[in-house]
Amino acid sequence: MEKKNVLLSVKDLEVKFRVRGRILSAIRGVSLDIYEDESIAIVGESGAGKSVFTKAFAGMLDSNGFVSNGSIIFNDPELSDTVVKLNSTAWKFINSYKKQLDENSRLELGSATYRKMLELESEMREKSTLSAADKEKEEKELHALKVKRTETFNKKQTLDPAKEKAEIKAAAAEIKKLDAEIKALEKATEQKIKEHKNAVAHDAAYQKSYQERMEKLKKQYAEETSKDISDSTKKRNETLAKEVYLSVGRYKFKKRFKMGKGLIAELKKAMQLGVDLNSEEERNQVFGNVTFRVRYLDENSERLHGTCIINLAQVKDQNDWGQIRGKKIATVFQDPMTSLNPIITIGKQITSIIMKHQGCSEVEARGKALEMMEKVGIPNAEARFDDYPFQYSGGMRQRIVIAIALSCQPKILICDEPTTALDVTIQAQILKLIKDLQKEYHYTIVFITHDLGVVANIADRVAVLYAGQIIELATVEELFYDPRHPYTWALLSSLPQLAERNTKLYSITGTPPSLYNKIVGDSFAPRNPYCLKIDTLAEPPMFKVTETHYAKTWLLEPNAPKVEKPEIIQDIHEKLLRAYNI
Repeated sequence: MEKKNVLLSVKDLEVKFRVRGRILSAIRGVSLDIYEDESIAIVGESGAGKSVFTKAFAGMLDSNGFVSNGSIIFNDPELSDTVVKLNSTAWKFINSYKKQLDENSRLELGSATYRKMLELESEMREKSTLSAADKEKEEKELHALKVKRTETFNKKQTLDPAKEKAEIKAAAAEIKKLDAEIKALEKATEQKIKEHKNAVAHDAAYQKSYQERMEKLKKQYAEETSKDISDSTKKRNETLAKEVYLSVGRYKFKKRFKMGKGLIAELKKAMQLGVDLNSEEERNQVFGNVTFRVRYLDENSERLHGTCIINLAQVKDQNDWGQIRGKKIATVFQDPMTSLNPIITIGKQITSIIMKHQGCSEVEARGKALEMMEKVGIPNAEARFDDYPFQYSGGMRQRIVIAIALSCQPKILICDEPTTALDVTIQAQILKLIKDLQKEYHYTIVFITHDLGVVANIADRVAVLYAGQIIELATVEELFYDPRHPYTWALLSSLPQLAERNTKLYSITGTPPSLYNKIVGDSFAPRNPYCLKIDTLAEPPMFKVTETHYAKTWLLEPNAPKVEKPEIIQDIHEKLLRAYNI
């Protein structure tokens, strides 16, 4: 495979949503590298997590959604390059940071002892509360009651007060009963914990042993942290102090002061715990708790120079998203009428984006907007510039949405089923337009779709999502001609173009699993006609088929029984050539 630069690196990404008192895991441990100038398709059924995955790195998650784990590193040299001026105020900050870091670095010398002190405190807490097994049992019972109450309340809200008074009364009684059970269970748990605390408090032998061990550790910790730090640590702290200032340098004075203070506190905590701050990965994580880390590169008498580690999973400031969303990562949505403002002219909608991100005048923005309209195929752009969206056809509106998305020449163009709302005759034109413009502007396409025909025409690689996980990743040729996951087999078998006369069109039985619950084993197992016993017990790893092809199925385990793909997709080549003109 040709060596390409990684533009976006997603590692162990988890995205969750708070929904009616419950947590839904929409994305579960996704890892994926997206390269420069490639077209990658994200396919799967509705609810698989396709749109949520792309919204996570475009900063468009709903207010109840959040990234609970993982990283999304965006490698954009232009955006990453950071310069801050060096003056007396800057040096005052840097020297203050250096002094605090040197003082806090003494804590690293006693980090092993500090961790032992924390373990001893943890031991005391565990003895003073329920055992892990009892706690899990209590939490499970309480969770079940709360879920039942939420479901009953939601059902009650749907009932008609005029016609279903008896049902409403019964639901209210059930809610009252469940509230009493929840309160009783919480009270019983509190009482058990209280009894455990009293037992430990009156255990004289254990209390004496605990105090002796803790005093010994505290004395040892005091001795270790009173020593001087090494010259190499001082040198590292000098770089760290500059990285702190580089990382907060883009903020105004008040916020810069607050963020710098936060970073010093996070670094102190890391030093206490013995985190290896010489490790790039560990340092990125510590900084990421407050803001992006800017890695120190060089300096002169006038400025500090560094490169920003942009982790889109940890963006804390909306101004940072303003530099990324639209300017570096743009999206073309499914329905152009919901993307365009119906009461603002087409020209105004394009020029406002250009002026915001490129800082040019309205006259310059108009010229660029007209050029963009011509590139996306709007005839007589000058005359149509002041038209409103309702005066354009569906296909032309989608061309305008593409023009807006590309007006700032982003690095990544997310296409969220951009042809679904269009007439079939227009779909091919829009797909061709997106591909043609990619050759000129060299952007990366992330294409979300249900249509495997679209995948065959536009994608270089394909990621198949199911229940919030990538279950197969391959080049488009490998996916169509050598699929390995049973779910991919089922998707391909469902193609209408493969159906023969007088035969029933294949459909996948069942429905995807609920993402409210913890999934045990292979998430596709209940719908998989080739399910093995291990599929119901353990989650399969991602097996490597070739350098570019991976699949998450136990069928690829060396000792698994040999299973052939369905007959309908055995000889798929000729049918696809005819159906999609590949």
